[in-house]
Amino acid sequence: MELRHFEYFVAVAEERSFTRAAARLHVVQSGVSSVIKALERDLGADLLERNSKRVTLTDAGEALLPRARAALDAAQAARDAVAEVRGGLRGTIRLGTLTSVGLIDVPGLLGTFHRTHPGVLLQLTHSPRGTAGLLDGLAEGSLDLAVVSVPGRPPAGIEVRQVAWRRLDLVLPEGHRLAEADEVTIADLADERFVDFPEGYGNRVVVDRAFAAAGTRRRVGIEVIDIGSGADFVREGLGIAVLPPFAVPDRRGLILKSVLGADLDWPLGVAVSALRAPSAAARALLALISETAA
Repeated sequence: MELRHFEYFVAVAEERSFTRAAARLHVVQSGVSSVIKALERDLGADLLERNSKRVTLTDAGEALLPRARAALDAAQAARDAVAEVRGGLRGTIRLGTLTSVGLIDVPGLLGTFHRTHPGVLLQLTHSPRGTAGLLDGLAEGSLDLAVVSVPGRPPAGIEVRQVAWRRLDLVLPEGHRLAEADEVTIADLADERFVDFPEGYGNRVVVDRAFAAAGTRRRVGIEVIDIGSGADFVREGLGIAVLPPFAVPDRRGLILKSVLGADLDWPLGVAVSALRAPSAAARALLALISETAA
């Protein structure tokens, strides 16, 4: 077996497609197929089930995937060690981030890193499942770092370094029954219809926990994945929301209020696997994020 065999296998397993894997590897599809067949012959087992719509892993493939990723990580760590001795970082950082991150200037951060370490390839991805999907990517080994929101204790095998917090405020349309209230509590919001993120997103978790702690149920009528669009739905009278103030730059037709007695602090951090040592390049990016946040 060669490292190339593992690289091709991991690409097909993650993309669930020979076509997309070939594009990712910048090779022809027939080349990917021949390498996978050679790996299956070498191991004496089918690793993938192929049909006209998608590719899935067999039990043998599921067993091989984490070990193939570990082998590739070990090879990259060896390259990193040599590169450090030679005075320059090399390699690839697979960074996952939320679709809307107002607390960290991700483009500016990555631009600074690229200018300092031009030999490092940066791959940026998002997950439609928010923080939950990014944490799964770290656990599976398809990501090296992830910008996430994890209120409370992180999952087993994940380490989160918190870098920022923001208070979430209640966003109401003008003319709402609570717009002129001196104080608003969770109990006052029991019968309201909310605009919020889907389950699995960090700010949704913060709000759900605050309502659970108060023993109050709530209704989420509209789910969005762009934090900047939440206030627009509120402005149109389609519900109320709990958002960070930076997500409401245009406050025309809106009222922002604090919610009394509720823990609505939204954390943002950088997550890594607690089971795999980060590469030299990943450590350098972590250091830059910490420096920037400080």
